Amino acid sequence: MNVNEHEYYNDLANWSFDEFDYVSENYTNWVYEDKINEYANINSRILDLGTAGGEKLLKHFPDCAEILGTDFSEEMIKTANENLARSGRKNVHFKVMNNLEMTTPDEYFDIVTARHTIIDAKQIYKTLKPGGHLILRGVDKLDCWSLKKMFSRGQAFHDVKPISQIDYENILEAGFKDVELVPLHVIEYFKSKEKLYDFLLKVPILMDISEEESNEYDSMPIDYELFEKYVSENTTEKGIKLIRRYYGIVAKK
Repeated sequence: MNVNEHEYYNDLANWSFDEFDYVSENYTNWVYEDKINEYANINSRILDLGTAGGEKLLKHFPDCAEILGTDFSEEMIKTANENLARSGRKNVHFKVMNNLEMTTPDEYFDIVTARHTIIDAKQIYKTLKPGGHLILRGVDKLDCWSLKKMFSRGQAFHDVKPISQIDYENILEAGFKDVELVPLHVIEYFKSKEKLYDFLLKVPILMDISEEESNEYDSMPIDYELFEKYVSENTTEKGIKLIRRYYGIVAKK
């Protein structure tokens, strides 16, 4: 069954990556949250696209003049506001917004951040102040490649271009300068196959989606025999291994 990205994440509201019980080992000296803090100052206005439940924003984003977190899921924003109330932070607010139909004012934000979400580089360029920065962390085509090969499907599996290249080209075309693209190498270890299986049900790693052609997911069921085969071949002393391939981009308006 095909569903669009809005429907997919709206149906999966009220969950967090913290529930999956895994640890990450980073092999690249580029950290998304550190980049945000590097470019922000006390007067910065920051827009966070695809903020989900706001957990990472509330935990890692700096104290500054204003932070707006947006997500196209009303349920996710409801969760974000509940998390905000518990956090006690005063410089943060959340609202529902589609990344591809942005309603933020022109030349207003100093920094726009986006983590593992679709973007429209031209709309981001428009809402940034001159000299402002886009900071992006994405999931690339070769992410979990051995798992995708075993299932013969997955995010960008059939695409020719890597997702990072598509984003890089679109950001340059939008008018950004000083565009830096960095491949990020990470290994994640899951402590149980039950947590890994639940993780794969909630993220689009094994869902056939073409970043080149559309934003619709083919939500096929996960073959449990193949899943068990992957687990048996990738279980280590540290846990069940997923080799992740992310990318980071920093660009200046």
